[in-house]
This record gives sequence, structure tokens and C-alpha cells, in this order.
Amino acid sequence: MDKVLEGLNQEQIQAVTHKDGPLLIIAGAGTGKTRVITQRIAWLINQGLAKTDEILALTFTDKAAKEMQERVDILMPYGYTDIWISTFHAFGDRILRENALVAGLNPDFKVLAQPEAAVFFREHLFEFTLDYYRPLAEPTRFIEALISFFSRAKDEDICASEYLKYAQDFLIQTKANPQDLANLELAVQQMEVASAYVKYQELLAKEGLVDFGNQFYLSLELLRAHPLILKNYQTQFKYILVDEFQDTNFAQFQMVKLLTGAKKNITVVADDDQCIYRWRGAAYSNVLNFTQEYAQAKNITLIQNYRSTQAILDSAYQLIQYNNPERFEVKAKINKHLIGLVKDGSKPEHLHFDTHSAEADAVSKIIEDKVSLGKFKYRNFAILVRSNSDAQGFIQSLNMQNIPWQFSGNQGLYAREEVKLCINFLRVIANPSDSLSLYYLVSSEVYKVNLADLTLCNHFARRRNLALYSVLCDLGKIPELAQVQDETKEKIRQVLSDIEKFLQVSRDETTGRLLYSFLTDTGYLKYLTHNPSLEKENKIQNIAKFFNQVRDFELVAKEDRVISFIQHLNLLIDSGDDPPTV
Repeated sequence: MDKVLEGLNQEQIQAVTHKDGPLLIIAGAGTGKTRVITQRIAWLINQGLAKTDEILALTFTDKAAKEMQERVDILMPYGYTDIWISTFHAFGDRILRENALVAGLNPDFKVLAQPEAAVFFREHLFEFTLDYYRPLAEPTRFIEALISFFSRAKDEDICASEYLKYAQDFLIQTKANPQDLANLELAVQQMEVASAYVKYQELLAKEGLVDFGNQFYLSLELLRAHPLILKNYQTQFKYILVDEFQDTNFAQFQMVKLLTGAKKNITVVADDDQCIYRWRGAAYSNVLNFTQEYAQAKNITLIQNYRSTQAILDSAYQLIQYNNPERFEVKAKINKHLIGLVKDGSKPEHLHFDTHSAEADAVSKIIEDKVSLGKFKYRNFAILVRSNSDAQGFIQSLNMQNIPWQFSGNQGLYAREEVKLCINFLRVIANPSDSLSLYYLVSSEVYKVNLADLTLCNHFARRRNLALYSVLCDLGKIPELAQVQDETKEKIRQVLSDIEKFLQVSRDETTGRLLYSFLTDTGYLKYLTHNPSLEKENKIQNIAKFFNQVRDFELVAKEDRVISFIQHLNLLIDSGDDPPTV
């Protein structure tokens, strides 16, 4: 047997060794679908059916693309590095950069994340003909909603000009019946949104920028508008493979159909029961559309599960039945009941609690009780949470029970002490009356002001409803703070002197230069580079990542000053943007 096929079950072998024509693989959770895709890539190359650069593998997340690339690297001989494995957006980005001049872009164009796109929109807010969606009381209220709407329109393959035509036709229809005031108001709103969509695309093009939605959609429009470019890619890619096909949106499916062309050597792996990105435009109906578009496609279902016990699989299957009759299993009349290698095992147990804290306390008690019986150790337990922030309650409860724990989630960049130092400094320079940021700055490892004295000053400021900055400036004139140590007063004088100096610098310098001056003038960078250690190296790299955020702002802002950057940073944080640490 071919080494590539070793360890595969019969259904997996059928999927890996399928030669030409469309192939639909329905793969439940834990059935080895990623392995099937990577083994198929290796098999196609080993059989001489395609060269490495003639295979395109697309998936939905960067993590999945990286895992697929690593597995293929292990399977293939050294030097096979030019296989196209990427997410849809990364693939679209590559097409745009390879054909930038034809697309009317600079090959080094900047891609805006959604918070950056919101900043860009805000910078050009009064160039849009908005009324309803730019209320006088809060002109920026609908910015993020509009950008999300534009992105969703691109997911549905609706370009700005098409949407504008629809809105114009709708407005004409409603004017024919002026008595229907509600419909007329709706038509006016649609015209406003459509005009804003067109203007937004024009402004991005004028500035040579691409937002996240355009990163893919512009490449789709490029292939449609230029048959020669499309033909080149169709000729290059003899085989196309798509993972997590149930998470693709309508526009992505159109791209796949374009690239497949007449050869129709397209393999998709899907499971509609795992469609988790519908809120981002994912259409699990693409699985049904695939069977209609490629009626001659071979269908293979993977039901051998390598991950869970049969009891867990049976419970999951029983639960998912509540989605019938909309599930693909029912519509296609196939069997998706997974079969586990391990038949033993307990059924999942559901416990309901009124509050999050009650849940966390109960979980901690269960762990402690089982360990105390001597049958388990703490390392035998894992707590899975929806997001990093949801772990806090469990961590507190584990600490109360003196249960040792290790948190495997990524700590956000903005939560790192060295980055918080940078943020608090910039916030103080943008607004010296920001007492909380000033408190953290003064107590940081840069200034190391005595916490007891600082707390005394802070309490005085809060009782008198004063800014901490004002209290520190008048420290020597306040009798109630006479007990503050002389050493503390000297350090505070240094802090105030530095703030005054950097306030002057902020008038003329960009945010990046201002921050760099602070880190060098205070000796913090020198401290990090002296007597190097792994901890200090990580801090330097995290500060470098934060400087990337500062640089990205400089590229989209009309004027890069610290007060504008702080507004931008607040927008990033409010939107949930928090890059991982090194």
C-alpha cells in the first residue's frame, strides 16, 4: 500500500484516491477530515496528477491553514514549499497583489481591520451624504454598523453599484404610491445606505486602501472583469480543495466555481452541523448548492470518529436532531451518526446554575472532591470556556479552594504590564486629568512611587472631587498630605516634569515618536536591553507589537497626534480587538 494511505479507513482511502471530477466529503467532528485533505494533496502529487503549485487548498481560519501546511510539509519531501494553502482572504490578497496594477492598486496596499476602517470612515464622515445615519447628537453612532453592512453585502456578492440601482428602483416604486409613508421612509433610508456604500468604496480606492471585505471581494471582481487573468489561474490550479465548506459565504462559493472552470476538479469537505460563522455571512446552504451545481459529484461520508466515546457521540447526535428537517443528513438522506472507536464511557451530565459564580464554585468543589478521594490528580481536569474573559470566575474560585491551575488561553496584548505602561502614558499625555491612567503610570516600574503615599493622594483627590494631577501639582500646599514622604515628593516632581516635557513634545511629534521618546528618556528601554533574559525579551517584542498598532494608525489617520490615537485605541478595545502576545 502507498505510504500516504497507511492508517486510513476505507472511506478515507476513497476520498484521498479520488482522481478527477467534483467530490463532496461529509465529515463529522473527529473523523479525520484535515488528515484526508492533507493526504489527498500528497497523493495527487505522488501520483503525478499535479505539481505542487497546481493545487489550491482553501480553508476558513489562519490556524487551520497553518495546521494544514504543517501536515503537508511532513508528508512531502524537502523542498516542496510552493503549494497554495491559505484562507480565502489571504488567497484574495495574493491575487490582488500579483495583479495590483490591473486592479488599480499599489502592490503594497494597506489592509484595514474593521476598527481601522471605522477610523477611516470617521476621518471622512462629512464627505458622505448622510442624514438619518448621521444624527446631530452623535454623528459617529452608525459608523461600525454601516461598515459591517457593507462587508455583509460583499459576502452576499452585492457590489456597491448593484445595491445603488436596487435602492433607486425601490425609491421610484415608492414615489408612485406617496400615501405609503412608511415605505417611502424605508426607501429614503436605503438610498442613504446605498450612496454611502458607493462613496466608501470610492474613498478606499482613492486612498489606495483595502478593507477586510474588499480583500476577497475585489479579487472576485478582478477575475470576473479580466478573463485572461481568470484563465491563467484556471490553467494553473488543476485541483482545488476547500475545508470547512459549510462556513463559506455566497461570494466565496462563486470564486470557487470560477476557478474550477471546465475541469471541475473540486473537493469540498463539509459538515452543516458545525456551521458556526453564520453571523459573518456563512451559508451552510452552499453544501446543498454544491450538490445542485455539481450533480455528478461523488459523495463520501466519514462517520468513524477517533476523538470521543460512543456515549458522547450518541448524546450529540440526539441533540442535533432538533435542527431537523433543515439538516443536510435529512435532505440528502444519508447517515451521519458517528461511530466511536471507544464504546465505553459515561454520558455527558448537565448541571444548571443560576449564576456564573455558583457554576464556578460548583466546578471547583467537584474537582476538589474527586481529587480528595485519591483517584484523580489536578492535572486530570480541564475547564473549557467560551472566551478568555469567561475564565476569570473559575480562576477566582480555584484560588479560593487553593487548587493549582494553568491558563492556556492567550493573554491579550493590552493586558501586558509593559504595554499597559505605554497605553497609560499616552492617555495621560492626551488628558492629564485621566486620574486612573496617571495612577498606574506613577506606580509603574518606571517611577516606582510609594504606593501608600500615592493611595493617600488618590483618596484625597476623590474625596475633594479633584483630578489626581491637580493634587500632585499642589502636593506641597496641602496640609492633609503633609505626611507624604520626601522621597515620594521628589519622585512626583520628576513625574510632573516628565509630563510637562512630553506634553510639549506631543504638539509637534507623531504618537510613535512621542512614545519612543518616553521609553528612551526614562531609561525603560535601556533597562529591558541590559542583562537580557527571556522575560525582558518578551516585553521588548510585545512593545514592538504595540508600535505596529501605532504605525497602522499613522497610515490611516489624516493627522497622527496622541489625542487622536487614544480615540482610535479606545475604538479598537471597544470592538474587542486585542492582539495576542508573543
